[in-house]
Amino acid sequence: MALMEFCMWGFYLILVLAQYQFEDAQGAESVPGLGINWGALASHPLNPNIVVNMLKDNGIKKVKLFDADPWTVGALAGTDIEVMVGIPNDQLSKFAASSHTADDWVKANITKHLHGRHGVVNIRYVSVGNEPFMKAYNGAYVESTFPAMQNIHRAIDKAGLADTVKVTTALNADVYESPSNNPSDGDFRSDIRDAMQQVLSFLHETNSPFLVNIYPFLSLYQNDNFPVEFAFFDGQGGTVQDKDVQYSNAFDANLDTLVWSLRKAGYPNMRIVVGEIGWPTDGDKNANKKNAKRFFQGLLKKMAKKQGSPLRPGALEMYLFSVSDENMKSIEPGKFERHWGIFGYDGSVKFPIDFSGEGQEKWPVAAKGVVYQDRIWCILNPDNKNLSLLPSAMDYACAAADCTSLGFGCSCDNLDLATNASYAFNQYFQTRDQSVQACNFNGLATIVKQDPSRGTCIFPIEIDSSRHMLRPIHTLGTLSIAFVFFFITFT
Repeated sequence: MALMEFCMWGFYLILVLAQYQFEDAQGAESVPGLGINWGALASHPLNPNIVVNMLKDNGIKKVKLFDADPWTVGALAGTDIEVMVGIPNDQLSKFAASSHTADDWVKANITKHLHGRHGVVNIRYVSVGNEPFMKAYNGAYVESTFPAMQNIHRAIDKAGLADTVKVTTALNADVYESPSNNPSDGDFRSDIRDAMQQVLSFLHETNSPFLVNIYPFLSLYQNDNFPVEFAFFDGQGGTVQDKDVQYSNAFDANLDTLVWSLRKAGYPNMRIVVGEIGWPTDGDKNANKKNAKRFFQGLLKKMAKKQGSPLRPGALEMYLFSVSDENMKSIEPGKFERHWGIFGYDGSVKFPIDFSGEGQEKWPVAAKGVVYQDRIWCILNPDNKNLSLLPSAMDYACAAADCTSLGFGCSCDNLDLATNASYAFNQYFQTRDQSVQACNFNGLATIVKQDPSRGTCIFPIEIDSSRHMLRPIHTLGTLSIAFVFFFITFT
């Protein structure tokens, strides 16, 4: 009888595992041309294998990275997910100065993964620099970007991969401008026009795409007079007339400003890929889940219908920004910078999003196998009556942890001083792996086991990035399933 029970359990388990494997093989379907950015500027980044499985579960077939971290790139081996790796701006000068350095980088970060022992990584692009011509950089990378692109391309060509792996550079939409705000008056900025001509000539000769980052949210954030409805795609903001073309949203107008700029530069048919586009969910009065859901729903419907823009109708390739929140990103542009994730810092689901573009009220698949730290929080000691020390203690905590959810219009904007302090203390405490010493603040704080979250203000528990994560059970292969069945049945 015992042996029969084991056999039945083994049979049941193999059916469950087979179902998991079938679901993994089938995966969800996303709109053609859809990709996503994957950044890792977090104190506790998600395990790359967990992220890759989450991408597969949601049918995401393209991913854009900001570097070529071997663990991250290696996790994509054998998935057939199309990959764009990046070279950070602080490395441009060395690649611009040395073709040998470029050769070494290509061998270590491209060739190795295309002939890997654990499967091939489908690397298709290298983005040399990230928004290197942006105004805020004051020309720091203008001279080094183009020669770095040349040397990386030559190294890829030398490796016999130039037909497969294309070199480009991710450019901020501020490389072009229109004095009248009409797309037809668009042109590349005068201070970078020569550099842009070099880049455009290179992209044309190598059959590489123009990679541009477009953020309608930033138009709204930077201009209080910007019409809110024009940032979305549902046509509720009226239209803007430019010559014989009508524009009903900021994205189309921005993209066609680029189209006009390319025409004037002599490249009217250059392929355009949107390298970043998204909507944050916290850190600003307009950054919330409701607006993010509305924005992505309209964008994905537009992609599914292959609408493009008035001057570039048809299908577009776009990379959503981004996979998850990143609590170590610079907040110089705004507090919202740490909240671009479609998923939370832990891979949790924030809002419904239908990656197929059909506009259904569909929740994406959350990350599986995430391990959290203990269910404890650090808060202001309720017995403490001396609140005069709180401002300096909060400043100390927020200087080393993420407090961007505090403030007007943010998810934690309705807290009193004591709860504000508790939020700041807990952020510091979680970032430092719940160390007892990190919950002191000169005796102001204490550790509790009851969740202090209030309404929209969530007091997070940090994930555990230190321990080794086993592969989720649904990624087991047929041989592994057979072994489990054998072991349970005959042990």
